[in-house]
Amino acid sequence: MRIGLAYTLGFVAANVLVFGADAPEPSKYTGPGSCSSPSCHGGVQARGETSVLQNEYSTWVVRDKHAHSFINLTNPVGLRMAKIMGLPKPDAAPRCLACHALDVPVDMRARTFDLTDGVGCENCHGPASAWLGPHTTRDWKYEKSLDLGMYNTRNLVKRSEKCLTCHLGTAEKFVDHELIAAGHPDLYFELDSFMSVMPPHWKDVDKDPWLGVRSLGVGQAVQLREQLKRIARESQGGIWPEYAELDCFACHHSLTAAKDSWRQERGYPGRRPGNPPWNLSRFVVFRHVIQEADPGASGQLNSQVDKVYALVTALGSDRKEIAAEALSASQVADGLAQKLDAMRFDQAMTLRLLKSISTDAEAIAAQGERSAEQATMAVDSLFIAYSKNEHLANEAQIKTAIHGLFEQVEDPSAYNGFKFAASMKSLNAMFQ
Repeated sequence: MRIGLAYTLGFVAANVLVFGADAPEPSKYTGPGSCSSPSCHGGVQARGETSVLQNEYSTWVVRDKHAHSFINLTNPVGLRMAKIMGLPKPDAAPRCLACHALDVPVDMRARTFDLTDGVGCENCHGPASAWLGPHTTRDWKYEKSLDLGMYNTRNLVKRSEKCLTCHLGTAEKFVDHELIAAGHPDLYFELDSFMSVMPPHWKDVDKDPWLGVRSLGVGQAVQLREQLKRIARESQGGIWPEYAELDCFACHHSLTAAKDSWRQERGYPGRRPGNPPWNLSRFVVFRHVIQEADPGASGQLNSQVDKVYALVTALGSDRKEIAAEALSASQVADGLAQKLDAMRFDQAMTLRLLKSISTDAEAIAAQGERSAEQATMAVDSLFIAYSKNEHLANEAQIKTAIHGLFEQVEDPSAYNGFKFAASMKSLNAMFQ
């Protein structure tokens, strides 16, 4: 591979400064332009004979929605949100830039860095100046780049964590009920589904034929862990309950006559009528994954999540107790994330998961639209993985049924739990 512009920029950016001893300068962010040389990642077409596609930058800048994240701050909705929030300029507000750009301290920005690039290479791969030049040399190993500050996106736990810093949030980056009320979309996530709709700019190094199933399992574990940690933080903060943690559509749904209300017909088991329940969408699928992966841990986590659900849904619970229970459950979820990343799934396990999730149709549907949405994404991902490795005579029929589930969650306020449960049961019969 020719070294090209990226090597020149990287070599200059990574040049060593001496601070008393031979300590290197901390790695800086160089911006996606430093990866754009046609001989590096800016090619027009993907190449098969090299270790990377070499059109990664081109794919990102033309097809990836992340490249438009900064521009979206100043579209009509973004400007209206800023007005509601009392922010003079959304494209200069740290709260918005935290996820819509790479808002790092000035002393970590190289000369080539440009905030307006939006969510680019280094949002996911880490500051590049230390490894940008060296990683283009012959026989350079990925592990050497990791030692120089590259983020390990090949590790599924770390990949999930990185995605979730924005797609769920951290203590510094968050979408709360105030921001949602101003117009920001509610956040949801499913690792394998999200990866499958991204324009691919990578080659899978992991040759596991059931990588999609493992990705789903790990992603479910990490998002539950991070949600529980978020609840522990928020319950100790100034505003509680934080309504973004609850089931949005328990309140935000189309109003109908009482005789036509599936929610009132279902009732409100386990909670006082009128109390919005904790959003369990990050657990309804995962409970089936852990039953497959670790039945012993399954019972423990189920019990802990039930406690958190009861405390959060009650609204007037002791905040310290909420935090303690949530943190305890998050530790179990963390252990399961590590275990799932080391597991090897197969055809039989994947089919059992498809059957288990679709068998649980009534309980999932009753939890509301977000849970139904999560289950739909999961069965879609699982079936895609299954059908790659095993042909089913009724494959077209199953695909049509899954498409029908997606249609039912397109308009959240019009979601009907009984209808969704019936459709999921019909899908379950196709797996027999």
